[in-house]
Amino acid sequence: MSNKQVLPKVIKPKLTKEIAKKCMNGIDFEDESVIKNACISNYTIQIRKASKVTFEGVIFQKVDFKGIILDSLELTDVIFENCDLSNASLIGAIIHRTEFIDCKLMGVNLNDATLQNVYMSNCNGKFLLMNYIHMKNVILSDCILENSNLQHSKIDKVELKKCNFRLSQMSGTSLLGIDLSDSNFEGVGVRPEDLRGAIISPMQAVEFSKLFGLIIKG
Repeated sequence: MSNKQVLPKVIKPKLTKEIAKKCMNGIDFEDESVIKNACISNYTIQIRKASKVTFEGVIFQKVDFKGIILDSLELTDVIFENCDLSNASLIGAIIHRTEFIDCKLMGVNLNDATLQNVYMSNCNGKFLLMNYIHMKNVILSDCILENSNLQHSKIDKVELKKCNFRLSQMSGTSLLGIDLSDSNFEGVGVRPEDLRGAIISPMQAVEFSKLFGLIIKG
């Protein structure tokens, strides 16, 4: 097996220029709603729970989703900018060609989700739940992901840029070919077989050796 990192080629959301020029400060949806080609700005989502909602070609700017429960959510060609999704439940979501920029994602439940062509930058994702997910062509940049969970998941072509995974749990997720050297993995919970083929820095090699009870003699 090769441990050479294969960098993701993330496809950006496909949005028309006209959408950003027609922002609204309100939106209504219910079970099985399909919202297309819209821009929502400076709004607090009123509905607390909905199932099988689809957002396609949508821009959210400074929108408050805190605590919302969206079962079987589908996101395609969506941008979240300065949004608050803290403690939202998005279990089983399908997320494609979507960006999260400067967002609060603390405690978001993304268990069993599928993420493809996703870009996340400068987000606070402490306590983020990403167990049993499938992640492909994803870039996480300058994100705080302390105490998060990424266990028993499949990740392929994922790039990490200066992220903080301190005290996170990643057991059961293969990191083969993933470059961890630029991010903080202090105190992470991981198995030796999960790290096989990962790309790490010399300092991380010392840190990980402590997890496995090894003693490095100077």
